[in-house]
Amino acid sequence: MTFSIVARDPKTGAFGVATATAGPMVGALVPHTRSGLGAVATQAMTNPYLAFDAFAVLGELSASDALATALANDDQPDLRQVIIVDRNGIADGWTGGQCIGFAGHLVDVGVAVAGNLLTGEAVLSDMMACYHRHLGKSTFADTLLEALRAGAAAGGDKRGLGSAALRVHGSQAFAEFDLRIDLSAQPVEELSHLMSQAGTGEYHDFFSSVPRR
Repeated sequence: MTFSIVARDPKTGAFGVATATAGPMVGALVPHTRSGLGAVATQAMTNPYLAFDAFAVLGELSASDALATALANDDQPDLRQVIIVDRNGIADGWTGGQCIGFAGHLVDVGVAVAGNLLTGEAVLSDMMACYHRHLGKSTFADTLLEALRAGAAAGGDKRGLGSAALRVHGSQAFAEFDLRIDLSAQPVEELSHLMSQAGTGEYHDFFSSVPRR
């Protein structure tokens, strides 16, 4: 039903999530980030507490151990799909046995992708390849967006797309980007347009003036 990418920017240490699905409001429950800790996408039969439980221990445990701890608190892990990355660039993922196919995840250093109810495995492999191709050549946010775009171009969700979201979280308590297209016939394209508005012009100038600590 959803395809997502989580990653840690090796240059800045920022965390990011980009996600899209056929249904509305994917940004409400799937993407999660915490400054200095990591990023999580929790999907399929979504349990957002998997992200909260992982963040609760990520300061002491690796992404893999935090994911295992979170899943141990879930009484229906076979229905869940989760990807996670931590501050050391360790990434991991889980695809429960009852997730609807095509369902799976791919993990590399500093990045993971996952999806369920996809048109095929190429959605994930194209996302991963696109991320690596753009990393260091584009901004981190643009790299995440390009990976999401590649997943959509490869077929994405079998049912089509209805919403998309992107979060990038750096050193501040608040996110640098927290963008959502809650319902649209072209959510990835609209997300790209929204990001261009957030990254330039009057809003960018305003956001740059927000106090930092």
